[in-house]
Amino acid sequence: MLPPTNTPRFPRGWSAETACRLEATAPKPGNVHPAAEFPDLRYDELVAAGRAIGPAIELACERPLGETILEAVTASRAVTRSNANLGIVLAIAPLAAVRDGEEAAAGIDRVLGSLTDDDGKNVWRAITIAKPGGLGTAASHDLAGPPPRDLLAAMREAAGRDGIARLWATGYRELFDEVVPDLEREHASRGRIDDAIILTYLRLLSRRPDTLVARKHGDAEARSVSEMAARVLEGDEAGLANRIEAFDRTLRSRRCNPGTSADFIAAALYILIREGRL
Repeated sequence: MLPPTNTPRFPRGWSAETACRLEATAPKPGNVHPAAEFPDLRYDELVAAGRAIGPAIELACERPLGETILEAVTASRAVTRSNANLGIVLAIAPLAAVRDGEEAAAGIDRVLGSLTDDDGKNVWRAITIAKPGGLGTAASHDLAGPPPRDLLAAMREAAGRDGIARLWATGYRELFDEVVPDLEREHASRGRIDDAIILTYLRLLSRRPDTLVARKHGDAEARSVSEMAARVLEGDEAGLANRIEAFDRTLRSRRCNPGTSADFIAAALYILIREGRL
């Protein structure tokens, strides 16, 4: 669990930039990192995108959430060929809008409970600018239609098919109660941040199918990926590195990128970095 109050030690923008860089650098199976890229996305673009969102995130507590998200996504898309970090922006921006000294969960509830029509318009515009893959269409609140009057209601409706929407809909409890403690515990145990990130990512993926994989490849494939992640964690420590490498090869051969799980890791890193807990 998070401490009872948000007690920051480092600036919001710097913390976001650093979280993005650490998340991108760790060689997580199926993701871009310094030794692996996608046709439309490289590691240096992820780092550039992370640096680009810093100024907007730094001011998140001083203006409406939708403005922060729109500015961050616009800056990110200016330095990349494709969507590099929309999910990360959507995950971190509400955290950055929590006031210093405010209880974290209550702060998130306040931020997400005070959204306006303009926030909905700006977030819808940001998503359109980012052009994320695999969204498909929806019966209501479709991106091809008008922005929602109630953005949080739209996120609640999308929670079953999008992990970041689920995060908003549930007040970030999954992040606070599971991902952050996992990451902090793994880092304390292993000492290396890359190892901690990879293992936390695998634990998250084993618990819940990645919604980006589900949207692009179907629910059955997403469940299969989660089952494979669980098997990686179940084996002995001596063979862990080999199992991780094999899992990575399988994901890449299937063109499966558990990108939403990676976004959760970036958000958890942001919390731990900002509070000086890494």
